[in-house]
Amino acid sequence: MKLATTPGEQRQWMQQWRETAVFLDEMRRYELAGMTEKEGWQSIERIQSIKNGWRDPSAVCGLIEQQAYFAKLPK
Repeated sequence: MKLATTPGEQRQWMQQWRETAVFLDEMRRYELAGMTEKEGWQSIERIQSIKNGWRDPSAVCGLIEQQAYFAKLPK
């Protein structure tokens, strides 16, 4: 991946991210509008569980768990 080093490249990079942000917001709104009430509540519960520090075992990344085990090893 090439870094944007010139002012022109940096402007182009920022414009690309602005357009991406608009697209992602439209996508989020579309998905929210298509949710059933039950799906909406499930989404809220997932967000709250993350906020409260609870992790769904099926959503845990193995690499993160591996790093936690390595951190416990004697040095």
